[in-house]
Amino acid sequence: MSAGELRPRWGQPFTGIISLITFTLIAWILWYIFSDPRGPVGSFPYPFVMYLAMMILVGLWQHMFLGDWPFQNMPQPARGIVETIVNLALVWFVIHVVFYRVLGIGFNFLSQSNLEALAAAGGTVMPEGVAKTLALDALVNPAARFAERAVVTFVLVGFYSYPFVTILFGKWPIRPSDLKQPEAGLAELGWCSFLTLFFYTVLIVPFWGLIYQVMFGKAYALGLPWWGDIAGIKHVHWVFGWWEWMIVILFMTANVWRMKPWSAIQLPQPWKGLVSFVLNFLLGYLMAYICVRAATMWLPMDDIVHHLPASDAGNPTRMLWYHAAEIAGFTLIPFLAWHHYFDDMSPVADVDSWGAFWFRTIGVLVLCALNYFVFYYVNFGHWGLGNHHMEEFAARFIHGESLIWNFWWIIPLLWNEWFFHKWPFYVHEHH
Repeated sequence: MSAGELRPRWGQPFTGIISLITFTLIAWILWYIFSDPRGPVGSFPYPFVMYLAMMILVGLWQHMFLGDWPFQNMPQPARGIVETIVNLALVWFVIHVVFYRVLGIGFNFLSQSNLEALAAAGGTVMPEGVAKTLALDALVNPAARFAERAVVTFVLVGFYSYPFVTILFGKWPIRPSDLKQPEAGLAELGWCSFLTLFFYTVLIVPFWGLIYQVMFGKAYALGLPWWGDIAGIKHVHWVFGWWEWMIVILFMTANVWRMKPWSAIQLPQPWKGLVSFVLNFLLGYLMAYICVRAATMWLPMDDIVHHLPASDAGNPTRMLWYHAAEIAGFTLIPFLAWHHYFDDMSPVADVDSWGAFWFRTIGVLVLCALNYFVFYYVNFGHWGLGNHHMEEFAARFIHGESLIWNFWWIIPLLWNEWFFHKWPFYVHEHH
């Protein structure tokens, strides 16, 4: 008997409900152990958010690019366990070697260890005047850790720039070809890394130029934010707002949208991918802009302005763009679970129909609002995650911990989908 397609072990919706509860509990327990301020480690939010973000990106390389090579034929759960161990080793290598020891040779803002060494050395290795503005605490305390944040911004860009070639361009220009693994995966990794560095240079590096100008007084080698007149702020959170919505729209395409609406574009590659990308960008920016404008209708803005960091000078624009990214993040759990573990269920028989498309789209937005309500108004972020500053209502919306929690939650689901092939929630039908 040969193994056929996967089917839910307990039927639907019970398989989806059981898996959803399981992943939530796993994420919550891991959060408590490592990141909850009340837990045994209490390291919130850094450095774990950096490791978690890189785990997802490296996992994407392993699964989406390399097709789980060379472990694809291993039985479960051994394959999932081995791929997880490999993932952790690669994450350590990418952060501590590729970023800190290789890229960090030329770009200190990508190497936390370099920044700490500079700060510890003080005036002995720094130009006159620099030591007065650069202090060890400013670089390594949990509120700063600039290089770790720079790595996370690279991953944020990569969450879109690595998978969009697969999803929108059908892996063009790597496919169609007769390349086998690992050559095909490595070729795609190289091509997408080039695109990632392009986006990162344009959208992220100028912000670190601003940081270095504030710290050192000069930032000749790094550009400054070009979006100040467009966004009304120079902070990178403007990029976060619409880029996160672009990520959500991209992955909804591959999940609950089942490749709609881009499947309606009847053009050869790369033109189909280019048109899809432009529309993805426009829709992502539009959604973020709507969130920025609409959020002021329900947020206690007067109290929020009072609680803003001094660096905002009473201007809530930065906070609102980051909050737009948070709202996008609240769709992640609904659409990932709905697709992977509820099998895109809808009242319409044809799950690929436009009726099913709209049902799931509206459903995801409703669940996004419910998720938002539980996190902020039921205050799960305070009693569930231990974020002490969220006890006061207006202070809940300023710091953006919901995106960090989403990192913790989606890893159990993605690992089970990518590495464990839905074991044990799904079983193979035998023919």
